[in-house]
Amino acid sequence: MLETLVQIQTPARLPDWLRKPDRHHESVQRIRQHLRGLRLHTVCESARCPNLHECFHRGTATFMILGDLCTRGCGFCAVPKAKTPPPPDPDEPANVARMAALLGLRHVVITSVNRDDLPDGGAAHFARTIVAVRRRLPHARIEALTPDFCGNLNAVAAVLEAGPDIFNHNVETVPRLYRRVRPQARYEQSLEVLRFAKQRQPDRLTKSGLMLGLGEQPAEVEALLHDLRAAEVDIVTIGQYLQPTRRNLPVARYVEPAEFEAWRRYGLALGFRYVWSGPLVRSSYMADAISEEAGARA
Repeated sequence: MLETLVQIQTPARLPDWLRKPDRHHESVQRIRQHLRGLRLHTVCESARCPNLHECFHRGTATFMILGDLCTRGCGFCAVPKAKTPPPPDPDEPANVARMAALLGLRHVVITSVNRDDLPDGGAAHFARTIVAVRRRLPHARIEALTPDFCGNLNAVAAVLEAGPDIFNHNVETVPRLYRRVRPQARYEQSLEVLRFAKQRQPDRLTKSGLMLGLGEQPAEVEALLHDLRAAEVDIVTIGQYLQPTRRNLPVARYVEPAEFEAWRRYGLALGFRYVWSGPLVRSSYMADAISEEAGARA
């Protein structure tokens, strides 16, 4: 479908459409001070998101709970790793709610590191955080961007029962690349998490995201999008993989904006309520606007 747009090549330099200047240092510093005061972490910082300045200047952030040390070693991710991270901070749910209220958020995105060391993968702590935010901000939308909990559907159910408005779990890449990109995860397991979430609560919006530029082929991306639709996922985000540190996987290619637009149209033709596709798109980037648009199309 998109073979004519795809040019496989080894990238020499960052193209202009991926260059985003850092312009909002005062906003970033102010939010970071509040976060550190409450012992909170954001995936924006830990994953070295290129949109950090823009989002912090807008007064938004994606909270990363269960600490800042991940028990998995995904090849694309810059979040620090540890086999046995410290126990979850019992004050974290209340502090996330406090920070969300301080920012006046109308849409709160909560994600987490993988905590495979915990019996439930941290699901109960995730649920407590959602409940704390709901209590503090009863009219805000809450988006839960969860790990796969090692396929423990009881853990997924615990998060769902806490009442997030959107359930998000990223497949990240095509199944052929999982061994290199997500060696401790399974593609079918991620699909099952998404299927279960929709079947458990059909009225809840479900969402997933993937990266391009890791070596995937167009036919593989098409198949992945078909799989997500078959799992009744409502919203898909598609962005460019950028190597966050030298220790992470190299970029196989930089994807032209025209190809991202073609994938957006392709996804909408498959029946997704919303497809957010572009070089700098990330799973929680502009999540407030996406949820409003997707809800309007319900």
